[in-house]
Amino acid sequence: MTIKRISSGGEFEAKIGYCRAVVAGGFVHVAGTVGQGSDVVSQCKSALQVIGAALEKAGVSFADVVRVTYYLPDASEFEPCWPILAETFGANPPAATMIECNLIDPKYRIEIEVTALASPAEDM
Repeated sequence: MTIKRISSGGEFEAKIGYCRAVVAGGFVHVAGTVGQGSDVVSQCKSALQVIGAALEKAGVSFADVVRVTYYLPDASEFEPCWPILAETFGANPPAATMIECNLIDPKYRIEIEVTALASPAEDM
């Protein structure tokens, strides 16, 4: 089994010592991802764009996501994101968990982490 590491080029990847995604063991593991913007909805959309790009680099899409975890400092802010998430995952909703917790910086309102099934060609 090979391991493929995918970088998004974000400044914190090198500072902290992680990469955006890792393809291993038949899965694509995408690191917790925060987005840019002034509110939870814009940050949710932005985080999903970054995640989508990592999934694409791994040769998969949101349709291949089997697990998603949402982290929010205020659980009451989750509901405004529901329409975006429903549209993103469409007819292929993953198993999901939402956790209320502190994030690395108070300016962040949501962090999203996903695991997707890797395409067979990507996990040889």
